[in-house]
Amino acid sequence: MMSMLRLLRELRRDTWGTMAVETALVVPVLALLSIGGFEVSAMVARQNELQGAAAEAGQIALAASPDTDAKRATLKNIIVTSTGLPASKVTITMKFRCGATTTLQTTNNCANASDKVSTYVEIYMTDTFVPSWKKFGVGTNMTYRVTRRVMLS
Repeated sequence: MMSMLRLLRELRRDTWGTMAVETALVVPVLALLSIGGFEVSAMVARQNELQGAAAEAGQIALAASPDTDAKRATLKNIIVTSTGLPASKVTITMKFRCGATTTLQTTNNCANASDKVSTYVEIYMTDTFVPSWKKFGVGTNMTYRVTRRVMLS
């Protein structure tokens, strides 16, 4: 019994292997935090890229009103080129508001001919980000939906 107590006292004072044990406990946590931080920064960067492309497209729409199909196609091609999105994930739509109503419509048909018509261009982009941890069965894909409406008149 005394030898057992003496052995326990000696083990408590012995520091050999302490660093290895602490490292074994801390390294997996730090690795997960690093990977998570990298993935989150990639998600935020993509969101910022899409928001920036929407702002750029809005400025272009203000400079040259995309009032024809050809101009809207050109604007769409600019967005596709700057974001790397497929054309199917970018939509450019003209919207109209009659008088003081708050709803936007896709046609310029006001019930009251004296209503002032406000014209908008709506830029819509969607994208999907697949985080690397999804390969291990953790989490889900992140879907981006960016909408920008610019009043033209």
